[in-house]
Amino acid sequence: MGGNMNSLRIGLAGLGTVGGGLASILQKNGNWVENRLGRPVSIKTVLVRDPSKKRNLAQDSGIRITTDPSDIVDDPDIDIVVELMGGIDAPKNLIARALNAGKHVVTANKALLAEQGEELFQLASEKGLGLYFEASVAGGVPIVQTIKESLACNRIPRLLGILNGTANFVLSQMTTQSVEFGEALAEAQRLGYAEADPSLDIDGGDAAHKLCLLIRLAYGVHFPYEKLHVQGIRAVTRQDIAVAREFGYRIKLIAQVNEVDGRLEAGVLPALVHHTYLLARVGGNYNAVRVEGDCVGSVMLHGQGAGALPTASAVLADIMALARANRAPDNTGFADWRLPEASVINHEDARAEHYFRFTVDDRPGVMAAIAQAMADNNISIAQAVQKGEAMERCVPIVFLTHESSISDVDRAVRAIDAMEFIQEPTVAFRIL
Repeated sequence: MGGNMNSLRIGLAGLGTVGGGLASILQKNGNWVENRLGRPVSIKTVLVRDPSKKRNLAQDSGIRITTDPSDIVDDPDIDIVVELMGGIDAPKNLIARALNAGKHVVTANKALLAEQGEELFQLASEKGLGLYFEASVAGGVPIVQTIKESLACNRIPRLLGILNGTANFVLSQMTTQSVEFGEALAEAQRLGYAEADPSLDIDGGDAAHKLCLLIRLAYGVHFPYEKLHVQGIRAVTRQDIAVAREFGYRIKLIAQVNEVDGRLEAGVLPALVHHTYLLARVGGNYNAVRVEGDCVGSVMLHGQGAGALPTASAVLADIMALARANRAPDNTGFADWRLPEASVINHEDARAEHYFRFTVDDRPGVMAAIAQAMADNNISIAQAVQKGEAMERCVPIVFLTHESSISDVDRAVRAIDAMEFIQEPTVAFRIL
C-alpha cells in the first residue's frame, strides 16, 4: 500500500448513515482497532455531494470534505477507498478509478456488484487489489468472510436466509399483531424501517442482489441477477399467516439456493418455514443466513442486517482484513476471478411442497373439483382444511401438498382459477 505505513488512511465516498457510522466507530474504538492492527486507522478525506450540509464529525477531526472524486482516488496518501454512496453509475466509476489508481476498495453496494460486478472484479484481479464487500450482504452479519474463509473446504448443497429486514419486520408484525400487510408496512415506515417507496424491499429485489453475491461466494459461479426468480410478499394475508401457524409454520421472505446434480435452483420468495427451524424465529428487522456445508453441517448466523453501526462494523472489518493482507487479495474465495456462469435449473422445474389458499363460493362439490384438478396436474394433497373468516358467500380452502414441480403448480393454479366458483386469484407459497 501507499501512504505512511504508520497510519492507514481512508478515502470515504459518502457520509450518510453507514459513512457516519464508520466515523463514529473510529472515534469510539480507534484505540482498539489500532491494538488489533498495530497501526491507527483514520479517515483523511470524505467525498460528499453537498458540502454545506451539517456533518456529525468532531470539530478537531481534521477530516477534509470535498466534492471532487480526484481528491480521493489521486491522493497518494490514501490507502483504501471506501464506497458508501449508493446507486450504480457514480459508484462504479469511482471504484474503477480507485482500482486503476492502485487503491484497495471496500464497498457496501450490493446492487452494483450483483448487476455489474464482473467488470469490477476483473479489474481488481488484473491490478492485484482488494474489492471487499462484507457490508453488502446482511449488514453486520459476517457471512461473506465466513463462506470465503471459515467454510472454504465445504461444498454447500443449500444456503437460505432472511436477507431483508424490512420485509421480515412486516411479516413479523402481521404474525404477532394479527394485522394485514398494509397496516404492517405503514408501521415499518413510521419506525423508519421502510422507505417511502418500499418496493425494492417488499418485492424481493434487495434480497435478490444479496443472494447473487452469496452464490458467487458459495459456489464459485456467476449467477446472473436477471435469472433469479423473485417474488415479494404483497400477496401474503393475515389469514395465510394464521392458517400456516395452525400447521406449525411461519411465513418468511426467503432467499435460497439449492444445488441439484451440479445445477443451481435459486430465488427469493415467501415460504412456509417450520417453527422448529431457527429461521422461523428470526423476528423484527433482523437478518439470518443458514448455510448447509457437507463437512460442517448446518451453520446459522443471525444479526442486524442494516443500521449505521452494524453495517459500518462490517465495512471496518474489511478495511482491517486488507490492512493485514501481505499477499495478493482474494476477492471471491477462488483463485481465478473468472467464474463460469451457473448451470441454472429453470424455476418451473424446481420441486417443493406447497401451501395453497383458494377463495371459493360456499357450495357443495367445490373441494372435490379442486382436488381433481390438482390430481390431474400431478399434485398430491397432504392436508386440507376448509375454515377461516368467511367473507359474505366466500370461504377459504387451504391445501398443503406433497412435493411437486413449479410447472405443475402453475398449471394447476391456472386451471383452478378458471373455475366459476373461484372468487379471488389462488395463492401458492412454498413450504421449506
